[in-house]
Amino acid sequence: MTLSKEEMKKAVLDRYAAIARKRGAPSESCCSEGGTCCEPADAPVDSGSARLGYSLAELRDLPAGADMGLGSGNPITHADMKEGETVLDLGSGGGIDCFLAAKKVRETGNVIGVDMTDDMLDAARRNAESAGFDNVEFVKGEIEELPLEDASVDVVISNCVINLAPEKKPVYGEIARVLRPGG
Repeated sequence: MTLSKEEMKKAVLDRYAAIARKRGAPSESCCSEGGTCCEPADAPVDSGSARLGYSLAELRDLPAGADMGLGSGNPITHADMKEGETVLDLGSGGGIDCFLAAKKVRETGNVIGVDMTDDMLDAARRNAESAGFDNVEFVKGEIEELPLEDASVDVVISNCVINLAPEKKPVYGEIARVLRPGG
């Protein structure tokens, strides 16, 4: 059975909304599903997100619920972020990469997380507020049509979200459009 672009997008949206409602709820834990966001401070390095390249120090320093275990690696280790820059995270989910990027760009920088899922945005905003991240904002949008001005960001990161877009060319066109010269 072949899905149309709209059906594919709806399937992705529904799946990630359900994950956000379950794992991103303030009173719930992802541990009950075998998730790794709740590992104890002395968890082994081969647990969940640590296997994907996140250090235990990074994971321990995140707001509860930010790491939903949905990525495929740690884009922060590959992005050359500098203090004062503006970073865009495509498909920001619970905010894990936004919060780590915010620490790199510091108070003079800004991080924008874009997600198409209201439930993910709600979870990420709660996480940002609970941890006091004033330089991170989460906006609703699709990566094929970013809700940002031309040449407005220095760095674009994504953690396994571009692969969910039915067509990649518009995504890369949008990345090129929002990046500043030299970004």
